[in-house]
Amino acid sequence: MSDRLDLDALRALVAIADQGGVTRAAEQLALSQSAVSHKIKRLETALDCKLLARRAGGPLFTDAGGRLLDYARRMSDLHDEALAALGRKNVAGTITLGMTEDTTTSGIARILGRFTRTYPDIQVKIRTSQSLNVQDWLRAGEIDLAVMQLFRRDLKGSDMILFDDTLHWVKSPDLILDPDQPVPFLAFDDQCFYKHWGFRDGQGLGHRFDTLLECPSAAGIQSAVRSGLGVALLNGLHVTPDMEIVEGLFPVPPDIAYIARVHPRRRSPAVKALIAEIAREVDKAIPLRVAG
Repeated sequence: MSDRLDLDALRALVAIADQGGVTRAAEQLALSQSAVSHKIKRLETALDCKLLARRAGGPLFTDAGGRLLDYARRMSDLHDEALAALGRKNVAGTITLGMTEDTTTSGIARILGRFTRTYPDIQVKIRTSQSLNVQDWLRAGEIDLAVMQLFRRDLKGSDMILFDDTLHWVKSPDLILDPDQPVPFLAFDDQCFYKHWGFRDGQGLGHRFDTLLECPSAAGIQSAVRSGLGVALLNGLHVTPDMEIVEGLFPVPPDIAYIARVHPRRRSPAVKALIAEIAREVDKAIPLRVAG
């Protein structure tokens, strides 16, 4: 067995996993399909085992390929972290970051952990709230950078799209809605932009709403939906199989996006470094797209 593994070939393996196949991985890496296949073949030769299952409709990886994938991710991350820490000029400063509650439990948290290790002289202070509050903080200059949700129609040209999602009306299958009574609604809080949209468009179709719960936690809203307490608007990431998606009764919700948005006058070297780190991570998972 060879005593070294090619880092570019390991990155190709990660891209295949992230993109769901060799063809899309080649597009993401700006390489030909044969070039990506050749990189994987080199790994297979070095390790003397098959990495890709190559069965139509089956799993992408063999057992060995799945095990190597975990190492490949860690090796790529360590390489990039070392390059950032030692191969660039030292950057110092303080960043105030505003985030929604659900993004604190996403991959952004992992990015921030690695960023603070890579740039020990940059202090990141984090504030969390609902998206409308985070947007207000950004407009007022209280934060440098926002990671939040918004309707896709409200995107700005400079926004970095982290990923897209859909919005759904949901309830418990056991909850029977009485058309003669107000709709029992579960909101994140009074600043919930889902609620603002739903009440405005829903009332336009003759619906009446009664807010029975205000809870800033997605887990709290999910629990209330499952218990049959009321109807909620939830994004696709938080809709679970034990919930019923209500269709045809309420207005069709607009699409949403998770984005990173920088205050136009707060583009310090520290902020630029964090944006670059987020962009690099997004680029690994999905093709980085800028709105506009």
